[in-house]
Amino acid sequence: MAENPHAFTAYGWICCLWILVVSFQYGYHISALNQIQDVLTCKGNPTPVISALALPTCIPMSDATFSVVTSVYTIGGLLGSLVANVVMDRWGRKGAVRASSAMYVLGAALMAVSGSLLPLIIGRTLVGVGAGFGLCVGPIFLSEIAPTKIQGAVGVLTQFAIVIGIMITQAMGLQLATPDHWRVVLVFSAALSAVQLLLSPAIIESPVWLHRRGLLQEKAAASRKLWFAQTAKDVDLDTSREPLLSDVDVENDDARAQDPEEHHAAVSLPQLFTAAELRKPLIIVCFSMLCQQLSGVNAVLYYSNNILAKALPDAGPFISLGITIVNVIMTFPPIFLIEASTNTPSIFRLGRKTLLALSASGAFLSLVGVGFGLDSGLVALASITILTFVASFAIGIGPVPFVMIPEVSPLHAVSALSSMGLSLNWVANFLVGLVFLPLRDLLAHGDSTKEGRIFYLFATLLGVCTLVLFKFYRG
Repeated sequence: MAENPHAFTAYGWICCLWILVVSFQYGYHISALNQIQDVLTCKGNPTPVISALALPTCIPMSDATFSVVTSVYTIGGLLGSLVANVVMDRWGRKGAVRASSAMYVLGAALMAVSGSLLPLIIGRTLVGVGAGFGLCVGPIFLSEIAPTKIQGAVGVLTQFAIVIGIMITQAMGLQLATPDHWRVVLVFSAALSAVQLLLSPAIIESPVWLHRRGLLQEKAAASRKLWFAQTAKDVDLDTSREPLLSDVDVENDDARAQDPEEHHAAVSLPQLFTAAELRKPLIIVCFSMLCQQLSGVNAVLYYSNNILAKALPDAGPFISLGITIVNVIMTFPPIFLIEASTNTPSIFRLGRKTLLALSASGAFLSLVGVGFGLDSGLVALASITILTFVASFAIGIGPVPFVMIPEVSPLHAVSALSSMGLSLNWVANFLVGLVFLPLRDLLAHGDSTKEGRIFYLFATLLGVCTLVLFKFYRG
């Protein structure tokens, strides 16, 4: 069989899986405390006892205190995102993944052995910092090692790993939410990242990052490990590609590689706002992330358990797991639909912009349905439209922005744009969670039959952000 210059080797797929651990961990820790909340906070058993591990079986805290513990994950994520570009440019993509893994190990391990509130909060913050690093570097690293023809499909794996992480932690919580076993949820996370760190010496650095540093021998060695290639020219063409360029002149690119000083210097975050050529990529990256968070996805997922439990009493944990399963299932289609390959029928190659349009339209209509269902007392309608919202989000708004960042960003600015976009994502995530309840009550004017109005607001914000995004993004 002839070798395909546009395909991964087995080693290339192993590198993908290694990188995706940081995205998996981000999703895992979104829900890590959800299923174990009652046992962790001593609800029903206000007096903790010392377990066989010489640790208390729970840590007494109020709902407000638990909300603080949960929300510091977002604060840590913002801090990690703000400095991720410096780590990626100075120590490479592999170095940034290692930094993310180290934070997960330290944070999850500290939470697992916490006997009081302070170490639990510190550990949760460190885990958030690891998530901030990981969300920035993961999509970029995947894009830079992926064969050109499947770059988008590989990029979707970031979101796929996130939703798998959410589902796994929900499933584990069903069995481990006991006074003697809840810490296992956190030990698992620490152990997984520890294994990732131990395997890191066997993983290559990004060929694109090596190229920019003028490390041509290391770049060639990494390329041979990652891709099937018939000639050295094929390898050069794939590893030296730069975002926003439709074609690459191999001879000129080789000349630039001989003198890396001719490359643009890496861009800092403040420079993003002063460089005219970066204005359009900055708008695209920022509004793609705003589409994610201002859709209200986190608020909808948070309250879906309560809404659906009204129709199916005592089934809250299983309903929550079911929603994550829907999320996983609906993340599969973009893997196959996101590429615009001419080798497949047009119905199977929708591309980025079409997926975003279908996703945003479905999410918009679903949000309207949730609002109408809540205001009209139609629990079934609200329940069904929450599921359709999650499904709509999963096919486009969820995965595509992670694919877009490295594709619309000039190579010298990709780290800074990723850092800026993900920082905005964390801020919007935090603000939506912070203001949801008081804003819902304000819009309802104290009338419980008008609590669906806030979902009309989310639908409006999603529509505006999508229109601005499409004005600048060609797809």
